[in-house]
Amino acid sequence: MWVFFTLLAAFMQAWRNAFQSQLSADVKVAGVTLARFIWAGPFAALYLYGLSLWQPITTPITFELFTAPFWAYVIGASAMQILATALMVQLFKMRDFAIGAGLAKSEAIVAAIFGVLFFGTDLSVLGWIGVIVGATAIFMMSTREGIKHLSLATLLIGLACGSAFALTSLWVREASLCLDIPFPHRAAWVLLWVIGIQTLSLLLFLAIKDRATLLALWQRPRLTLLISLSSCMGSIGWFSAMSLQAVPYVKTLGQVEVFFTILISTLFLQKKVKIKDVAALVLIGIAAVLVMWS
Repeated sequence: MWVFFTLLAAFMQAWRNAFQSQLSADVKVAGVTLARFIWAGPFAALYLYGLSLWQPITTPITFELFTAPFWAYVIGASAMQILATALMVQLFKMRDFAIGAGLAKSEAIVAAIFGVLFFGTDLSVLGWIGVIVGATAIFMMSTREGIKHLSLATLLIGLACGSAFALTSLWVREASLCLDIPFPHRAAWVLLWVIGIQTLSLLLFLAIKDRATLLALWQRPRLTLLISLSSCMGSIGWFSAMSLQAVPYVKTLGQVEVFFTILISTLFLQKKVKIKDVAALVLIGIAAVLVMWS
């Protein structure tokens, strides 16, 4: 199940990144970040309602179910995901779409290190090899013109972006484990609360500081809706997978997103694929097999 949800997440996230890359050409970073969440809340609520009909649970959903540690993890994950998305949009503005998305995928190796050091994650030898092979592939993708052409600012923002995404994922998993309800309901509740906090926070910030950006989103309803829909579906996949499996495994397998990204870049954004990209895809495939076997 975690493999299915991870593949769903990777596919939808590749589309979301492509749509955000397009929107970033005309809208500020905060606006593109908000586009990820603004319509995702209703989709998440509909998903949770559908789950309650398809697989009813006997545990009453009361406020006592959501403990103090749960709120701490949810609020932390919400803040980190906003920061990570803003940094990724900044990468899109500094480099091209594929390089920005590639640098953001450094989260797998960061999640492995943070998970082992601070979250009690236990990785097998094959798991570590898979994570390292995947990280090598992502580095190859992100330096397609050679490392000399990759500025220090781009590299640092990419690592910061990956670290913020890694912390988001680790805290989402911890929040899910705090809920004493069955899968996939616990992942759906975490998703709904995270999206709600993010949407209200960004809406309030832009309403006070930059109403012109809200107007810019209002004038681009189709692209904004596509970003929110693909983001919500991707988050359903990520949150569900991370409720079932350790984050480093999920994020390493999730690097197959780069395959979808290259397809979208080639077919949808009219970018050319280089030999180095193909080699990196082979390494990502090997990494995916290793983490599934481990």
